[in-house]
Amino acid sequence: MPFCGQTETQMNSYKRWNNIVGWIVFAIAAMTYLLTMEPSSSLWDCSEFIATSYKLEVGHPPGAPLFMLLARLATILAPSTYYVPHMVNAMNCLASAFCILFLFWTITHLARRILTRQGAELTKANIVAVLGTGAVGALAYTFTDTFWFSAVEGEVYALSSKFTALVVWLMLKWEEQADQPHSMRWIVLIAYLMGLSIGVHILNLLCIPALVFIYYFRKTATVTWRGIALSTLVSGAMIVFVNNIIIPYTVWIGAQIDTLFVNTFGLPVNSGITLFALALIIGLGWAAWAAHKQGRVLLNIILLSTTMILVGYSSYASVTIRAAANPPMNSNNPNNPHALLSLLNRDQYGDRPLLYGAQYSAPPEGVKEKKVWYLDEDGKYKIATVLTGYTHAPEFMQLFPRMWNYSKAIPATTTASQFSRSTCAVAFRSARCSFVMEEGRCSQPKKSLPLPVPFSNASCAALTWAS
Repeated sequence: MPFCGQTETQMNSYKRWNNIVGWIVFAIAAMTYLLTMEPSSSLWDCSEFIATSYKLEVGHPPGAPLFMLLARLATILAPSTYYVPHMVNAMNCLASAFCILFLFWTITHLARRILTRQGAELTKANIVAVLGTGAVGALAYTFTDTFWFSAVEGEVYALSSKFTALVVWLMLKWEEQADQPHSMRWIVLIAYLMGLSIGVHILNLLCIPALVFIYYFRKTATVTWRGIALSTLVSGAMIVFVNNIIIPYTVWIGAQIDTLFVNTFGLPVNSGITLFALALIIGLGWAAWAAHKQGRVLLNIILLSTTMILVGYSSYASVTIRAAANPPMNSNNPNNPHALLSLLNRDQYGDRPLLYGAQYSAPPEGVKEKKVWYLDEDGKYKIATVLTGYTHAPEFMQLFPRMWNYSKAIPATTTASQFSRSTCAVAFRSARCSFVMEEGRCSQPKKSLPLPVPFSNASCAALTWAS
């Protein structure tokens, strides 16, 4: 349906050339990436992703199951094992080219809306300007160093970027049809794609604020600061709902039910979470149907979108399925819901005091502990106590503890008299003990402490002097 000031003939001409130029831009990007892709595996996690995809193994937390499944399909096309890395890299090259295609269509949509916002006609000159704008913007991004770098290797960022560009473009498709009866189908599709993208990288969740603002500006006749602030809060709440409730707590609830089924009812491992997942999706589907019957449109969309996010998120079931097969690479062995929850929460990485915490070289006072469930050899869930980090004195706690000023770095030749109490306090990994400054000398404390954290350069310098 053409906008005001646009005839059907003009719109058909624009759509035809928009598709033609878009696919030309796609071809340029795809050819560029395929001709410059990594011949095998590059640095970072690429080698691991290629290996785990080829045999559907379990990679490092929090995992990328959808990427593994798609890359596995790509490796099936390899004529021999020598070409397995090439196929994974080629898949990412094509995914990146699709990202450029959706970026082109996003730019041309916005440029067209800008040119015709006052009811101006979509003339041939305007069409050329819109298509030129899209081509310049998309091709400029094609050759940016960061995107090109990740587009040609076996990492998750290329596929994640494609999902990001796709959901933004789909939101603009909704914007174009927002006044039509079935326009909300685009919202439901976006929710499903966001659920799928969790199985690649959670970067896609950062699109939510942009999508909320598109909805607000399209549905609101008068834009106000209050409306913008409210939209910001709503988008933040949606991110928290998906990232901090749906992702961890659906697995957590399933793990509790699985513990009941295994320990009390004597049923097999994973039977509880399987029944819970099916009941949750069926229950949400029924609730969405009931809301539709009652004419509650907003509630129906919320329930449908939540259901589709969970359906997409269910790609993580493949992680537990493959872990149960005990493949050669089986990081954290998430063959049960408790282990899967630990994988999703990135427990093995320890604490990350980004906002508030102890200085990196602060002397430890004690250790933090927590109780976790694990699957014992007898097939029952049991509780164990694990160490999760250190406790520190209040004087070593500060805002943004990981920010570092290199002008204050400690050289390896620093003498004992130049060390402060905080920088001298270091943990010696091999001896699993801690040296603490006392009256200008280092002494060993009475209690030995485990070391879940690495060292900084300052700690290594202090270690050289202390030993």
